[in-house]
Amino acid sequence: MPESLKHFIEKYTHLPDHDWALIHQVFRQQSFKKNELILEQGNICRFFYFFDKGLVRFGSNVDGNDVTKMFCVAPYCFTSKVSFRNQTPATESIQALENCVVWKITLDEYKKLEQINSWNIFMRKLLNEIQEFMENRLLESKVYSAEKNYENLLTRYPVELIHKIPLKHLASFLGVAPQSLSRIRSNMHNSRKS
Repeated sequence: MPESLKHFIEKYTHLPDHDWALIHQVFRQQSFKKNELILEQGNICRFFYFFDKGLVRFGSNVDGNDVTKMFCVAPYCFTSKVSFRNQTPATESIQALENCVVWKITLDEYKKLEQINSWNIFMRKLLNEIQEFMENRLLESKVYSAEKNYENLLTRYPVELIHKIPLKHLASFLGVAPQSLSRIRSNMHNSRKS
């Protein structure tokens, strides 16, 4: 189990050694190759994950179109929340956009961790952070142009990371055609030159 999970939890709450010992023992490692599906839409999400390196994409197939809902950048935790909690078929897929090493726990293991106060504080703060991000993202997608949303993306994440995301997924996330995103990138590049 990587110390990076311990440091990640400690960003949200104090983590006593005895709590870390309990958390540490339940996580198991798994590797995913670039573009491999971690979860396929329609399958039940059996795990809650932490990863300290890499990039994953959440997407859904809507009427035959692959729609990108969001990206998750390491270090972070992720799962298909509704599918995982209710053990029902997922309405989304989760895909590794880079080679990823994840640490995972089952729902039963997750429920055991809920008996640990520091874990509960960590999860409450993490879920609040995710909800705030999703609410802001929803508002931005309704209020701002694709250009402005792309600029916001560039201010939140390193350019090198953005360039690792395939154009079709980035365009889908922004709600534009790949050709439109290429035009936006070109216009931004040209305006920075002048």
